[in-house]
Amino acid sequence: MQRITLGDVTVTRVEEYVGSVDLTSGTFFPESPKEAWENNAPLLVPDFYDPGTDDVRSAIQTWVLRSEGKTILVDTGVGNHKHRPYAPVWSYLNTGFLENLARAGVRPEDVDIVVNTHLHVDHVGWNTRLDGRQWVPTFPNATYLIPERDFEFWNPENEHKPLLGRGNQNVFEDSVAPIREAGQALLWDGGFDIDAHLRLELAPGHTPGSSLLTLDSRGDRALFVGDLLHSPVQLVDPDTNSCFCEDPAESRATRRRVLGRAADQNALVFPAHLGGHGAAEVRREGGGFAVKEWAAFARL
Repeated sequence: MQRITLGDVTVTRVEEYVGSVDLTSGTFFPESPKEAWENNAPLLVPDFYDPGTDDVRSAIQTWVLRSEGKTILVDTGVGNHKHRPYAPVWSYLNTGFLENLARAGVRPEDVDIVVNTHLHVDHVGWNTRLDGRQWVPTFPNATYLIPERDFEFWNPENEHKPLLGRGNQNVFEDSVAPIREAGQALLWDGGFDIDAHLRLELAPGHTPGSSLLTLDSRGDRALFVGDLLHSPVQLVDPDTNSCFCEDPAESRATRRRVLGRAADQNALVFPAHLGGHGAAEVRREGGGFAVKEWAAFARL
């Protein structure tokens, strides 16, 4: 089962890719000692970590929400046919993502809203598709909700110097700018109400405009947290950042704040890249957090 119901909202998981992203634990999480992975093997193996190769396992997936008659996508993965010279693992992919989306009952023209939690390479790829020699919106009837702070930060015209360096090269040009040019981008800042159940809030640190989508419906709560969390090892030690966090101190503070909120409110936490059951309720434990209960999705 890859669909659950939370109040009046259904959440469907649509896979693009699951497996190694060619990053060892020490590269992906440079602040995390090897002992943290060894000591937490029961939590991490096999869904999130391969101790034989020291590879971190990740999922690239989209959360499809149906709420108040609208179809909403949360993040759009890597995309096909895109040149990523400094992120070769994502370069010129040719996956069956749109077919997987169709199996979930969603055609591109059915999508009403696309949420980009932030503008990294693996969150905006299916914003666009190649039509001849042009990049055009994949979802022709959708409004794309894009954090204004990330739009300004990643716009090459503004000449920011991101920690990620050239790892996001070409992403703005082929996956963000065409949406703006088509008149389908809505830039927001501070907060944005999608409907009575769903609200966007800023959760900066990983990128300046990183955001979370909150769900609150008939007593059920969830937080779609993007890249606030890449691995359950960051539950055990919330001060552990990935190598991609633009503001390390702010990222740590945001992670602790949001996970604390999830624990206090019994909210399901939906990170962008967890394989396995994909999402979990968390509880406070020691100086960090632990999985209280995994979501009812089938394991990837």
